[in-house]
Amino acid sequence: MSGSNPFDTLYDTDATTAFKSKTQEPPLYKVILLNDDFTPMDFVVDLIMSFFRKSLDDATRIMFNVHNDGRGVCGVYPREIAETKVFEVNTHAHRSGYPLKCLMEQD
Repeated sequence: MSGSNPFDTLYDTDATTAFKSKTQEPPLYKVILLNDDFTPMDFVVDLIMSFFRKSLDDATRIMFNVHNDGRGVCGVYPREIAETKVFEVNTHAHRSGYPLKCLMEQD
């Protein structure tokens, strides 16, 4: 019998590679705190530790980024998680009487 084996295409690594390269990971979003002149630094550190599960050292570093640079990245998440974090942080800050703002940007 002449010709190629029809099962050879099942193991074609070029076809498998091409398929895998078309699959994309969902975009990630940075959750960012913005500086203001009223929210106390200790409130920001506690908030970062609570909502983003950061250590005291990491939370303090992020708080100083917010204070010195006007903004600080608290984490990078898929869209739905980032949206939830932004909502929870903004709600907590508002209910606590502080104007602290949190937003998200595509990474």
